[in-house]
Parts: sequence; structure tokens; C-alpha cells
Amino acid sequence: METGSREETGIPDSEPVWRGLERGLLRVRRLLVVAWTAVLTAAAGLLPGLLAGPAWAAFAVLPPALAAWGWRLLERNWRSWRYTERADDLLISRGVLWREETVVPYGRMQLVEVTSGPLERRFGLATVQLHTAAAATDATIPGLDPAEAERLRDRLTELGEARSAGL
Repeated sequence: METGSREETGIPDSEPVWRGLERGLLRVRRLLVVAWTAVLTAAAGLLPGLLAGPAWAAFAVLPPALAAWGWRLLERNWRSWRYTERADDLLISRGVLWREETVVPYGRMQLVEVTSGPLERRFGLATVQLHTAAAATDATIPGLDPAEAERLRDRLTELGEARSAGL
């Protein structure tokens, strides 16, 4: 029994188009790693060196070593984030070792927020926060271009209102 063509049901014929995050998010996160590494290196080298002796100042190499490892992990994590708008819901996928996919039905959305802190604004980024009827399914998409974030907010709000009107 056929229920109708894909066009009649509102489902697009092609596969969903996945979108990634802006590269500026990776730059912001790496900037934070560098800043924290400088602070931790000074603390790890200076405090033990002054209190316990110069040999203990060798602990200053630990923060840069960890930062170098984290530098590569940040890019892998950034690449793992993506989202797509489907016929009835928004799908957000993220994670390197533990993949996490969040499906947010348009009809369950109660509030869509766009936020941008000082560092995000400096790098031309914004975050979309989706609040749903169930707090456990709230979702966030960081690192978007502000124009894309506003477009997504307006579209999701429009679709949410249309889907919830039928309830």
C-alpha cells in the first residue's frame, strides 16, 4: 500500500544536507587552550620552583605537552559537529569517540535562542540553543555564523509553530 510520493509527504527527494560549524569556533577554542596553557605553565613551573627547588620547575613542561595533544583533539571534535534540517525534525550529530545524535522534532520546540558572548562576537560566531518540552532533549549548535544562526532560529520557530498548531 503506497502512502504517497515523497513530495506529497513533505519529505525531500534528496538526502539531507549536513552543515558543519564555522572554522572560527576552532580558533576560539585553540586561543583558550593557549591562554590557559600559559597560565598553567607559569603556575606549574614557578610555584614548585620557588617552594621546593629548581628541579621541581620541570613540571612546567606538562601543560604545553598536554596542550599539544589537546590541539589535535580540538580539531577532531570541531569536525565531528554537524546538523541538518529534515522534514519533521532537526538532527544534530557530534562526538569523536562517543557519537551522539540528537533529534529535535519541530513540534516539540518551545524556545529557540541565539546567543553570542564577547569572544564569540569577536570571531563572528553565534550559538543556537533549542529548548524543548522535555529538558533532557535540549540541544545546542555552537560556532555558527550570526546570519545563519538567525536564519536557523527564524526557520525553526516558524516550523515549530506550524507543527504545534496541529496539537
